[in-house]
Amino acid sequence: MKTKSELLLQTYIENHIDDEPELLKELRRQAHLTLLHPRMLSGHMQGRILKMFMEMIRPKHVVEIGTYTGYSALCIAEGLAADAHLDTIEINDELEDKILKFFSMSEHGNKITLHIGDAVEVMRSLPYNFDAVFMDGNKRHYIAYYEACMEKLNVGGYIFADNTLWDGHVIDEQVDKNDLQTKGILAFNDLVKNDPRVETVIFPIRDGITVLRKLN
Repeated sequence: MKTKSELLLQTYIENHIDDEPELLKELRRQAHLTLLHPRMLSGHMQGRILKMFMEMIRPKHVVEIGTYTGYSALCIAEGLAADAHLDTIEINDELEDKILKFFSMSEHGNKITLHIGDAVEVMRSLPYNFDAVFMDGNKRHYIAYYEACMEKLNVGGYIFADNTLWDGHVIDEQVDKNDLQTKGILAFNDLVKNDPRVETVIFPIRDGITVLRKLN
């Protein structure tokens, strides 16, 4: 739970960055009305950051692990060049119609292909290597996602891993033995810190975004 000061600061930030597009406002509203965990949606600030990351690195092929509502996918696509493409992967087939509805309403929807299925299997089936990956799937499987990404990520490519501060639980003195999500994040953070294949930085934005660049 955010403190009053944190909420005020977040509001200040959102009032002083680029406006949230109207379609994304409606998507976010629908998520809060119809979904059990709308907090999983990326939101205004993170969405604008993802768009700018794409504009900065100019990737040709991007993969997203964990589509959820499609909010982050639309932000990524917004930052892509006209000839670039995003493959986004969602495990929950019940979300497919909601996702495709908003993709069809967006001027950037033609840059996106939705895949329903297991992220590792889908990534390995794609007929090309990637320039960037946004990783936001099941936290228990972050290491499996990461290794599958590294198999097909071009040298100099980026992985953006979401939720790597996990609501502050990464600094808890004890982790419940059944808390596999926190354990997954902790194991991932330790792995990438010591992986000579990448350089790594954590941005304390929202719930933490780790940015990794593949070196070799």
